[in-house]
Amino acid sequence: MTTQPPVIEIRNLHKAYGQLEVLKGVDIRAEAGQVISLIGSSGSGKSTLLRCANLLEDSQSGEVLFCGEPVKWKGEGLARRPADRKQLLRIRTNLSMVFQQFNLWAHLTILQNVMEAPVTVLGRPKAEVEGAARAYLDKVGIGDKCDAFPAQLSGGQQQRAAIARALCMEPKALLFDEPTSALDPELEQEVVKVIKDLAAEGRTMLIVTHDMRMAHDVSDHVVFLHQGRIEEQGAPATLFGAPKSERLQQFLSHSAPV
Repeated sequence: MTTQPPVIEIRNLHKAYGQLEVLKGVDIRAEAGQVISLIGSSGSGKSTLLRCANLLEDSQSGEVLFCGEPVKWKGEGLARRPADRKQLLRIRTNLSMVFQQFNLWAHLTILQNVMEAPVTVLGRPKAEVEGAARAYLDKVGIGDKCDAFPAQLSGGQQQRAAIARALCMEPKALLFDEPTSALDPELEQEVVKVIKDLAAEGRTMLIVTHDMRMAHDVSDHVVFLHQGRIEEQGAPATLFGAPKSERLQQFLSHSAPV
């Protein structure tokens, strides 16, 4: 029986900004249908790792593979860049990113926001995309907001619109960068519910989060980053219930209990 390669695989990844080394040899694998949460204090490299996985940031060494296909690089060190623009665009369109600050276009309605990329980037027929966009907005619980503009929605509704927009690309994986940290607790729960529903459907997800309860509840695997390295990783019950490293114990003692 042939086993599928991981949707995202990162091997010995190093990333620096000038002299500042942010990732110091990180390995990570996201199998199809797996939910992985990345946790750690500010500056530990979580968001940078996510952006390197989506090729929004260039890494200096190490491998990034998408469904078993290695990213082609040219140059070395700080001059290293993806070598094949078509490959880069193909991979990016299969990895939908949901950002902390929603990034919705203010001049477009919510429906237009969700439809924009599948129509302009993927070239899919408008009528087909509209049907899918409406279905995804229903799925995240804001189907009645199709004709509203982002400024007319609460933060939680805007983030759910951003998730619908990501889903409308029909990606192989969803990447979330602190999806709830800009929201107050009540609105946060609206978004957490959507993410839990997506996890229950078996979608492949990489989630950078400060919300330990969400990481515990939705993840198959949790990775704790500290100073650019993986300090500890494992199943949520083990990582949160019996952390081995002193640094993780310290970190969890300052986080809200799960």
